[in-house]
Amino acid sequence: MPVGLRQERRYGLDMANDTHDFRTGSDSRTLRDALGCFGTGVTVVTTLDRDDQPVGLTANSFTAVSLDPELLLVCLSRQSQTLPWFQRAEAFAVNVLHIGQQDVAQLFATPGADRFEKTEWQSWSTGVPILGDSLANFECAKFAEYDGGDHIILLGRVIRVRYDAEQDPLLYFRGSYRELHFD
Repeated sequence: MPVGLRQERRYGLDMANDTHDFRTGSDSRTLRDALGCFGTGVTVVTTLDRDDQPVGLTANSFTAVSLDPELLLVCLSRQSQTLPWFQRAEAFAVNVLHIGQQDVAQLFATPGADRFEKTEWQSWSTGVPILGDSLANFECAKFAEYDGGDHIILLGRVIRVRYDAEQDPLLYFRGSYRELHFD
């Protein structure tokens, strides 16, 4: 048997008939659908362009990396029209959205929209846009940038955080916005 390949074994598992299987080189839609099984929060990532005008986009690839030093990461599509500003920026913000901000998520996901015209925002020490009324805001200094295939990975060192302990997050699962359900 070639190195790295193992025979698949089943240990009492009864696989449902509606499961799907992805193998390297096969249909990328299957992989995308499988990744969609992981529910995520929804964020709007913001920075400034060369004229110090606010730019931003909706992203759900966001995670904590380290508490010492305080690092987080966000992944941005290489197809994004605002990507060049994030690559040039020295700072950016990650704004975590709450359940009442689905319209904000849609606005920042719409190419060509005037995203800041009807969006309340302010700036803190770095000057990047901090969206008002968000579940949480993370103002970051860019720490590093990495190649992530069809995305870039921005690593930020957290400078300041603000959050609302009373709101519930806006979630994204299997291609749709969702909310938490408590029994």
